Amino acid sequence: MRITIDTGTCIGSGQCALTAPSVFTQDDDGFSALLPGREDGGGDPLVREAARACPVQAIEVTED
Repeated sequence: MRITIDTGTCIGSGQCALTAPSVFTQDDDGFSALLPGREDGGGDPLVREAARACPVQAIEVTED
């Protein structure tokens, strides 16, 4: 699994960090970011739910 965040689309709602806090965080400006080493989701079953929760669909989850 690979997670990408479209930083140009992200509005910083924080839904991803609330849904899957072991994978997502917010940077100093409040925008979505992946925690270091979690680019593959780290096996968290809530990653896809976090992507669906994004109000602007800035998160893409793909299979490797």
